[in-house]
Amino acid sequence: MNRLKRLLLPLAALWISVQPAAAQTATEVKLDTGDTAWMLTSTALVLLMTIPGLALFYGGMVRKKNVLATVMQSFAITCLVTVLWVIIGYSLAFTDGGGLNAYVGGTSKAFLEGIGKDTLQGTIPESVFMVFQMTFAIITPALISGAFADRMKFSSLLIFITAWLLVVYAPICHWVWGGGFLGSAGVLDFAGGTVVHINSGVAGLVAALVMGKRRGYPTEAMPPHNLVLTMIGASLLWVGWFGFNAGSAVAANGAAGMAMAVTQIAAAAAALGWMIAEWIVHRKPSVLGIASGAVAGLVAITPASGYVDPKGALFIGVAAGVICFLTATSMKRTLGYDDSLDAFGIHGIGGIVGAILTGVFAVEAIGGTKGMLEGNSGQVMTQVWGVGATIVWSTVATFVILMLLKFTIGLRVDEQIEIEGLDVNLHGEVVE
Repeated sequence: MNRLKRLLLPLAALWISVQPAAAQTATEVKLDTGDTAWMLTSTALVLLMTIPGLALFYGGMVRKKNVLATVMQSFAITCLVTVLWVIIGYSLAFTDGGGLNAYVGGTSKAFLEGIGKDTLQGTIPESVFMVFQMTFAIITPALISGAFADRMKFSSLLIFITAWLLVVYAPICHWVWGGGFLGSAGVLDFAGGTVVHINSGVAGLVAALVMGKRRGYPTEAMPPHNLVLTMIGASLLWVGWFGFNAGSAVAANGAAGMAMAVTQIAAAAAALGWMIAEWIVHRKPSVLGIASGAVAGLVAITPASGYVDPKGALFIGVAAGVICFLTATSMKRTLGYDDSLDAFGIHGIGGIVGAILTGVFAVEAIGGTKGMLEGNSGQVMTQVWGVGATIVWSTVATFVILMLLKFTIGLRVDEQIEIEGLDVNLHGEVVE
């Protein structure tokens, strides 16, 4: 009996000693079905933001003769970016770029090389993470199209989006989320304030300036042809935004729950802020105004959604609603640029407001980083650095792409086509 004990005791000790390591290894590589289910849902919600959300939001704001061309842009961009993301976009954004890794990823996952059924990204399949990020890559260039609505050639649009995704979006995405220099510098962007909104808004402004004003703007009245479509689109954007922000936790956890809460709060506060400001200035609160205000709040809370508490969300929402209202109305009229559907006024300015105020209202207990109100005033300057870098690259690269197209195949439809409408001339269809 004693001999048996002497034999078994070392074996038992060895078994006990290896258990923690084995359990730890298993935990590190284990797929979490709850996280996966939430990320599958979030991915579908973010896709909903573009089709049909953004398509309807923009489609309702243009004149009737251009509504099909406008919704076609969102749908075609969804298809085009999906293919580009698979071929090279995902790899450029989320792989190691070697000596250039501070600025852009590599090509090791071109055509999704190495991503199989069981390949994980954290606790979820990498295939799910890839498609989730694809939906961000889809909506970002789709947002730009609102700035040049009613006047760009469809062929030029497709080439512009292809070049812009690979030269502008993928690198900036890598800077912030893929191991690049902005993420390493401590820039806070939970769900895309710099990557998506400042990036697309600034590109939209550049496009509007390069292409020039619509025929008849600003003397000719160009009212939205169907604000019901716009309200439905804004509502779908609001619902989809929970996938956008809460999904960026990449887990079904407390961070996702708080991101969802502050998203709802900021959207509502901004909608009220825009509505009240418009009521004071123009004497009437409009449907377009309250819908635009909600979107402005959703934009502004995007970078902050994983870092601020509900009080911060209220301040960010109100600030975004009022500031974006002033930009999309008074500032646009004063400076005279024709940002057709206020891509810059809402997404560019809203993104800048949200990114900077993230540095003010960040709460250590929420996202692990203190903001200015908790004594870390340097975070505001870090945020300003992120905003500035994004603006510079988006401006320069977008301008170069547009000028190359302008002096080769051309950017703008002929004057007669613009007068008659893009629907019948570019797509051979009309809305009766």
